[in-house]
Amino acid sequence: MSPSAPDHEDDPAERKMRFLFTLRSHGVTDGRVLTAMERIDRGRFVTGIFSARAYEDMPLPISCGQTISQPSVVGLMTQALNVQPRDVVLEVGTGSGYQAAILGQLARRVYTVDRHRRLVREAVELFTTLGLTNITAVARDGSFGLPEQAPFDRIIVTAAAEDPPSPLLQQLKPGGIMVLPVGQSDTVQSLIKVTRTETGFDYDELRPVRFVPLVEGLASD
Repeated sequence: MSPSAPDHEDDPAERKMRFLFTLRSHGVTDGRVLTAMERIDRGRFVTGIFSARAYEDMPLPISCGQTISQPSVVGLMTQALNVQPRDVVLEVGTGSGYQAAILGQLARRVYTVDRHRRLVREAVELFTTLGLTNITAVARDGSFGLPEQAPFDRIIVTAAAEDPPSPLLQQLKPGGIMVLPVGQSDTVQSLIKVTRTETGFDYDELRPVRFVPLVEGLASD
C-alpha cells in the first residue's frame, strides 16, 4: 500500500505560503508589511468555533459583537499607513488586537483604544503572552483619540464614521497619515487616506470597504 499524501491543510508552512499568496494577490506588496503579517499568527486572535477559518481571507466574529477584519484589508490599510520604524501610532478600535500586533512589528510604539473593556483586557493578555512589549491598550472612547499621547505620526481607525473625527485629525502630526473607513451606512463605505500638510489635509479614496460603525462612549461590558 502506498503512503497517503501529506495533508497540506494542516501543514503550517503550506498554510503560511497560501496566506501570503492571498495577500499579494489582493495588492499587499510591501515587503515590511508582508513580513509583519507572516510573523503575527492570526490564529492566535481567533477563538472558538471560527478558529479553523483563521487563515481564510474573510472577517470573523469576535467578542462584544465585533469582528476581526479580513487579512487582505488589514494588509492594505497597513500598507497605506506607510509606518516607519520610529513612528508612534494610534489605533482606534483594538478589537481582537490583530491589527495592533502587526503595527507593533513596524512602529516604535503603538497605542490602541477600544470602547469595550473586555476586548482591551483580552488583547492585553494576548500581547503579554506573545511578548509584544511596545503596545499599550486603553479602554477609551476612541472618537476622541488619546490626547495625552498626541501628536501621532500615524493613526488608523478600524470602525466607520460619517467623516474623519475632528479630534483625531487634530492629533495627527504635520506630515502624518491617517487611514480610516468613512460612510453614512454599513453598506456604503470608502477607505480613505488622510495626509496632514502644513496648510490642511489631503484626502485620497482607496477602495470600498465594510466596517462596524464607530460608536461614541464606553460600552457597559
